Amino acid sequence: MARKHLVSVLAVGVLAFGASSLGGAALAQVPANIAKALADPARPAADTARDAARHPGEVLALAEVKPGDTVVDYIMGGGYFTRLISAAVGPNGTVYAYQPAEFIKFKAQYGEDQKAVAAALSNVKPLNGPMTALDLPDNADVVITVQNYHDMHLKPFPVDTAAKANAEIFKSLKPGGVFLVIDHAAAAGSGITAADSLHRIDIAAVKSEVEAAGFKLEAESPLLASSADPHTASVFDPAIRGKTDQFILKFRKPK
Repeated sequence: MARKHLVSVLAVGVLAFGASSLGGAALAQVPANIAKALADPARPAADTARDAARHPGEVLALAEVKPGDTVVDYIMGGGYFTRLISAAVGPNGTVYAYQPAEFIKFKAQYGEDQKAVAAALSNVKPLNGPMTALDLPDNADVVITVQNYHDMHLKPFPVDTAAKANAEIFKSLKPGGVFLVIDHAAAAGSGITAADSLHRIDIAAVKSEVEAAGFKLEAESPLLASSADPHTASVFDPAIRGKTDQFILKFRKPK
């Protein structure tokens, strides 16, 4: 599906199931603060090269990231979205870049990436406590997690890791705050069974778990969908890497 058509889909209203869809006016264009962040010449070339596939402008618009906001980038990875959010919230905003201690222990580069991003951006505050004892700041406007929700169901973690994390994210957000989840789609009906083997998760499982924490599903977007993905290969398989079928779910903490 062409980028222009995808933006049009969002502009007329994000597809929603069991929830009211967002109005066209809310997503007719990428807000100026996000467009400016995307156009920042200081962005690494490796990041800008990924923009066409990741559609970060539309993603952050859907998350309602505004100047002055407090945003938690939950499991920040290499910092692609952390850097963009930092610029989008501006000098009066704050980004908490969370990297699980377990990830840093597994791969030292995760810790180095976090240090580099925090050192370069004055409004980014690093968080790196254990995922099994998550402690996030209060009064966040937005929490976003990209391609990492399934990690809470990896075998090394206790079975209640996702439930506890969702509860902490709910507590962290202001009433009316947004929790945006992007992840690689697993086969329908597979639940969490592909999380460890394929690094995918069934969209229905995510909806059920996040809503159980008190969130309301507001919308879902087909922006990153791919009908060519058979859902049977690991997301790290060279044949599918970077071309997976991904879902975007927008939840809101009730006011």
